[in-house]
Amino acid sequence: MSKRDPLPGAKNPPELASRYIKSDDIPWQSMAQAPGVEMKVLYEDKESGVFTGLFRIPAGGVVPDHVHTALEQTYVLEGRFGDEEGMAGPGDFIWRPAGNRHEATSPEGCIILGFFMKPNRFLKSVT
Repeated sequence: MSKRDPLPGAKNPPELASRYIKSDDIPWQSMAQAPGVEMKVLYEDKESGVFTGLFRIPAGGVVPDHVHTALEQTYVLEGRFGDEEGMAGPGDFIWRPAGNRHEATSPEGCIILGFFMKPNRFLKSVT
């Protein structure tokens, strides 16, 4: 991930500095649990499980049946994204509590920003 140099007069030591990420510099990578879905990892703490990512879901794409093991938050940037409980468009925000189970879809394709406190538990393996 790319990081900008601090501006003159920065108040924090390097270990406490803000991290400015250029998402265009991060490559899209395939999401193993959801064929056709791609993601960019913006932030990940493997120890705690906290994760922030951009997700690109193609038209008709599906994120298979899974359970959220902790709070999950989603902001829709482009397209439409939802599940059996509702559909969201650009500018809409969705949050799901721990224990929520669903299969997410995007009828026309979308780009979403997702915030996860812990990894999801997918219920079926992709063959």
